[in-house]
Amino acid sequence: MASVNPLPSPVPSPCINVCRMNPASGWCEGCWRTIDEIVAWGRLDDDAKRAVWAQLPQRRDGVAAADAAPTPRASFKAG
Repeated sequence: MASVNPLPSPVPSPCINVCRMNPASGWCEGCWRTIDEIVAWGRLDDDAKRAVWAQLPQRRDGVAAADAAPTPRASFKAG
C-alpha cells in the first residue's frame, strides 16, 4: 500500500511572517522551527523538510499546553 504524502514537492516553507524567536523554547513563534532549521531550509531536500514539518504540530501544541497551564499563586488569608 502506498503512503499518502500530504506535502507536495517542492515542500513549502512553514513561515507565516511572524518571525519572533522564543528564548525559552528556541523556536520561532510563527513557524515553530529552530533558527538552525530556518537557516538551513533552502538547502534541505524535500524529505528533510517533511521531517521538520512533522515536528511542528507537537511543538506548537506543547507550547500552547504550557501556556494554558494554571500558574501557581501565593495563598492569601484574610486576617
